[in-house]
Amino acid sequence: MKTTAIILAAGKAKRMMADKNKLFLELRKPILIHTIGAFENHKLINEIIVVVNKRDLEACNKIIEKNIFKKLRKIIVGGETRQQSSYNGVMEADSDIILIHDGARPLVTEDSITNSIRDAINYGASVVAVPLKETVKKVDNCFVQNTLDRDALWIAQTPQTFKADIIKKAHETAKRDGFFGKDDSSLVERLGYKIRICRGHYENLKITTPDDLVIAKHIFKKNNGDYYD
Repeated sequence: MKTTAIILAAGKAKRMMADKNKLFLELRKPILIHTIGAFENHKLINEIIVVVNKRDLEACNKIIEKNIFKKLRKIIVGGETRQQSSYNGVMEADSDIILIHDGARPLVTEDSITNSIRDAINYGASVVAVPLKETVKKVDNCFVQNTLDRDALWIAQTPQTFKADIIKKAHETAKRDGFFGKDDSSLVERLGYKIRICRGHYENLKITTPDDLVIAKHIFKKNNGDYYD
């Protein structure tokens, strides 16, 4: 089966409070390069498509030119929202299995990618996720309404992996209906497909704020025995 990894790198990164795309920030190398590398080095990935903002297209090309990625097929321009960017990437893919991954998750592991592909082949749709650790309260106007069952709650990560016909149908239907979901799997859910949870790792964090970047540096140090400043 041919597999395509779509890496979403078109976010505005407002919460990072940086003067450039957060994926260009460095962990020795730019965050985006680490993320692409995770899929470049995976034996089950055949091609990679990176989706970026139009304003970042030139800078992204310059960064990527310094690294050799044999599986990177193209860099395309995203839309105004994450969903629109994902749609653009999905429609560019010509494969059997499509993985959609946040560019801001450079710590994704080989086994998470492998297991997500396996589950998508077997079940049609898969989401890498981890069990919730904390107790969650449902709140209304600063007052607790009830306590949710933590055992039934998982934190969704990426990659989110699908058979190509399923995710393309889900995106096309959402676009036709004017529906905007929280992630790609929510588009598939509304069509009645079951989503298989693929247990991931807590270290697969999404680098969104300056604090996340600090945590990511410590994880890199732990995993590599060196600082990534």
